[in-house]
Amino acid sequence: MGMDRRLIVFLALLVPVLAWSAVEPHDRLTWWLEVAPVLIGVPLILAVQRRFPLSTLLLVLIWLHCVILIVGGHYTYARVPAGAWFQEWFGWTRNNYDKLGHFAQGFVPAILARELLLRTSPLRDRGDGRPSRWLGFLVVSVCLGFSAFYELIEWWTALLSGEAAESFLGTQGYVWDTQSDMGWALGGAILALVVLARLHDRSMAKVLR
Repeated sequence: MGMDRRLIVFLALLVPVLAWSAVEPHDRLTWWLEVAPVLIGVPLILAVQRRFPLSTLLLVLIWLHCVILIVGGHYTYARVPAGAWFQEWFGWTRNNYDKLGHFAQGFVPAILARELLLRTSPLRDRGDGRPSRWLGFLVVSVCLGFSAFYELIEWWTALLSGEAAESFLGTQGYVWDTQSDMGWALGGAILALVVLARLHDRSMAKVLR
């Protein structure tokens, strides 16, 4: 059996963006730090594609999250042009592209965690054909825990790299940046569950036939 055609499209749309991002990024260390989840996650998806194919909805969301990370890695989050445009239009005091990244850090992993739990744990059925009432709580908890762990990674990176990690942290002088990042991830996770749960169920059903 060859590679899933959905993954072929996934890679065909992702690799050119990654290649563009790797050409003369603003800061090479920041580029490696930001795209590391892509370089780790995509090979894992390919490795398990035959025994654990992901739903199409989840693949689309992962692709979007990868692009957000890759673009942020190329420019550094504080210098992404789209964020600067919105900063000028709305009179913001900072480039808020990083908040989009942290929103996605909750929104996309929520669907990933939901899919893993529904397909591999007893939470998939409480006896009446519906998932456990604990599913949403646990998904949001996983996402918030992941967001907090990512903030710890940023802190450790800053301690090890000193000033070289400033672009990776992207605080832009905002004293509540860490708490705000986790808040955006929390909001993204909750919104994903509220808006996409039914669509996600239908998308999973297609790969489980």
